[in-house]
Amino acid sequence: MSSFVLLLCLFVLLSLSEAAKNYGAALQKSILFYDAQRSGKLPANNPVHWRGDSALHDCVVGGWYDAGDHVKFGLPMSASTTLLLWGLIQFKSGYVRANQLNQMYDSIKWPLDYFLHAWNPSTHTLTVQVGDGNADHAWWGRPEDMTMARPCQTVTTSRKGSDIAAGTAAALAAGSIAFKDKGDAAYSNQLLSAAESLYAFAKANRGVFTGSAGFYSSSGDKDELCEASIWLYKATKHANYLNDAKSFVETTPAWGLGWDDKKVECQLLLFQETHDAHYRDAVVAFLHSWQPGGSVPYTPCGLAWRDKWGSARYAGNSALLALVAAEAGIDAAKNRQWATEQINYLLGDNHHAGGCYSFEIGYGSKYPTQPHHRGASCPNRPAPCGWDQFNSHSANPQVLQGALVGGPDENDNYTDLRNDFVHNEVATDYNSGFQGALAGILHLQAANALPATHNKCPCNQ
Repeated sequence: MSSFVLLLCLFVLLSLSEAAKNYGAALQKSILFYDAQRSGKLPANNPVHWRGDSALHDCVVGGWYDAGDHVKFGLPMSASTTLLLWGLIQFKSGYVRANQLNQMYDSIKWPLDYFLHAWNPSTHTLTVQVGDGNADHAWWGRPEDMTMARPCQTVTTSRKGSDIAAGTAAALAAGSIAFKDKGDAAYSNQLLSAAESLYAFAKANRGVFTGSAGFYSSSGDKDELCEASIWLYKATKHANYLNDAKSFVETTPAWGLGWDDKKVECQLLLFQETHDAHYRDAVVAFLHSWQPGGSVPYTPCGLAWRDKWGSARYAGNSALLALVAAEAGIDAAKNRQWATEQINYLLGDNHHAGGCYSFEIGYGSKYPTQPHHRGASCPNRPAPCGWDQFNSHSANPQVLQGALVGGPDENDNYTDLRNDFVHNEVATDYNSGFQGALAGILHLQAANALPATHNKCPCNQ
């Protein structure tokens, strides 16, 4: 009897440990963050009360503001959109479990609509940036109050930008798959048509975009061309796209998954379609480098810490990749446990501020209150907002629900200060893999397959 009681207590403790993370609430809040980033004419169902219409006179209206600023950068916006769509396509059941499927379709349509308006196939012109990074960063305030010039940057047959063009084509192709699955054939076909023409343009006009003045400079276009071609193959099953992906892919291990490096994404997508061991080996090598004993260092509480810029972002992106790899039969148990432990760290399994500190704003009882974000730092209108708000030592008047901040340093240290844009800025690409990983974990919960986890600094509250 005593052994039975002991086992029962252990089961209850494990169940409580799993229940301590509300992955559905974290997913719902992440979608709210993207709602807070919307530019343009907001819909009547806008759930972020402190946001209003903004930038209505942009050359292309809509899309997402990149981070805590108000520039619309094409490379990270398309990368964020593609990762979010990957999570939706692979782990739709996770969104269903969280009762957030309709909200996700509504959320992801916002950047897809923007990309459709940004691409003019008849003139071979793609708008890839709206706003000047330097002018924007010299101003602090609400997006609704902007008065500075917002210049447009485009790529054409004479001004190259195949990296952004192909990355945008990948997002459109993935979007066509997601909305076909939703049952919206007309919108799916519209997205696919744009993706095919934009990819053809990118492939025929190679050259990296250089007009961002130091913001989001790409290291090359092969990863985006590979990403676009494999998503187009998944959408069409046309062999020419698969052959293109094989010609663009590199099978060396990637450094990380992010807006400038989609190599490992392409490797895994190619493995899913071909079951070729070369692609599997590249994915395995990447994940081994991220897991204990690999080349990526760990914080004392167990976050795989790739870089000081967006440490939480890289961990979230790799967690999504690990969960998708598990679905493809790659070290399933190990990858699911590791990915869940990384997300658990970000949601509170750490020792910051006495423990149980969430790096996702609004989740739990302890989280950042001073994210580097202009709009959230402003009081309700018509009160003024400017550099006094930036320099304030008070919490932001608006809670930027769902935003994942940059994250801790390599020793688990983190300071919640608005002027610390390394550790406390937010960005659309920071949340993208994190949100997809949350959907993946919810998918496992729905299948009663959530792995047991062993975080080094578990939250006991």
